[in-house]
Amino acid sequence: MTSGVAEVTAELTDMAAADHRAARFANSDDPAEQLAWRRLTAQHADRLAEIMNAHGWPTAALVGEDAARAAWLIAQHADRQLDVQRRALRLMEQAVAEDAADPHDLAFLRDRTLVNEGRKQIYGTQIAGVRDGSPIPWPCEDPERMDERRAEVGIPPFDEYVARFSPA
Repeated sequence: MTSGVAEVTAELTDMAAADHRAARFANSDDPAEQLAWRRLTAQHADRLAEIMNAHGWPTAALVGEDAARAAWLIAQHADRQLDVQRRALRLMEQAVAEDAADPHDLAFLRDRTLVNEGRKQIYGTQIAGVRDGSPIPWPCEDPERMDERRAEVGIPPFDEYVARFSPA
């Protein structure tokens, strides 16, 4: 790992740690906390765009498992920067085709990008809200085949997935 890549690796993992600490502010009732979340995710997306310009998709082979997962998380949360999210999606699709990235993560990023574009998701990974204590997904293409598509990329069936979010 060259020193430039080592720095990127550390930077990506630091950004993911900051993301995890701040994620609770994403849906805060306090506008200042929401703004802090938006500012953080925008800064991270801007930096991810620079990293993709220099290195392409930061695969595990390039930056290690933790930093590759961090890059995915940053792309996943780049909701207000669709250009960055779309570019990450294209690069990650290429990496998955080369067996250098996880199809499971790609499915989540594809759904997130589709929802952010106002389109129907494919895998039912994005939750719109909760009704009567049950998570409700954003609209999904061909919903009767959703669990089949989820299985193809290693995502548990929808009912099993949402059970994790339901109050016990």
